Amino acid sequence: MFATVQKLHFPASSLPQNYLARKPERDSFRLSFPLSKRDAEDMWSRSVWRLLLPESSGGRQVSTPRGRFSRALRRDFFTTTTKEEYDTRRVDITPLEQRKLTFDTHALVRDLETHGEKRFDKAQAKTIVSVLTTLSNVSLDTIYKEMVTQAQQEITVQQLMAHLDSIRKDMVILEKSEFANLRAENENETSQIRADNKLDINLERSRVTDMFTDQEKKLMEATTEFTKKDTQTNSIISETSNKIDTEIASLKTLMESNKLETIRYLAASVFTCLAIALGFYRLWKQQ
Repeated sequence: MFATVQKLHFPASSLPQNYLARKPERDSFRLSFPLSKRDAEDMWSRSVWRLLLPESSGGRQVSTPRGRFSRALRRDFFTTTTKEEYDTRRVDITPLEQRKLTFDTHALVRDLETHGEKRFDKAQAKTIVSVLTTLSNVSLDTIYKEMVTQAQQEITVQQLMAHLDSIRKDMVILEKSEFANLRAENENETSQIRADNKLDINLERSRVTDMFTDQEKKLMEATTEFTKKDTQTNSIISETSNKIDTEIASLKTLMESNKLETIRYLAASVFTCLAIALGFYRLWKQQ
């Protein structure tokens, strides 16, 4: 969070025109975002010129991150601190002695001494440059807290890729072991089911075989009994037939004997009648 002040409108002739365009030979640090000349001038006008004028000590508030203020900022204006509302990441901030400013401070001091309606003396120019340096450091602190460098990003990406690779390997190993366990469990269950099915089939087959044997035995017993009964029936029938034949033969013999006796009785009767008739005829003739 940058220092907030009211914007001051002043003639363009009093602004430094060439300190931003100069490139110091010792500066090799570049910001990660481009700034136009007009934006830089507006930022410079808002943050510096009104702060250092004699009438700028009237209760303006300037707040910086974590409540850290330099001695130059604490002088001649009121400051307040703000609380952090979000959790910040721990990022290794580049030390102040290793940072490089984005402008030439000596050239800026000379521009402040030579430009403007009210020219600044050397002490005021150095104070302005000190304030600008402090504001730049505060802005860089904010930027370094909210952003990371490319090297840190690459390290983090490499760490994440390494973690992802290890997780992928762990997942592959876990999948292989899980698949192996599942395959072993499936094989065990399949073999157990096969054994149970074979046992059930064998038991059912033995039960059916026993039932077939029992039925066959019962059928053999029934067949034997039927054969016995058939034999007995045939013997009874044959005996009955023999008896009938014997009775018929005896009846025929009896009929023949009765017939002969009847014929004999008839012949005797006829001869007797003839003898009687002849006797009566003789008697009739004799009379």
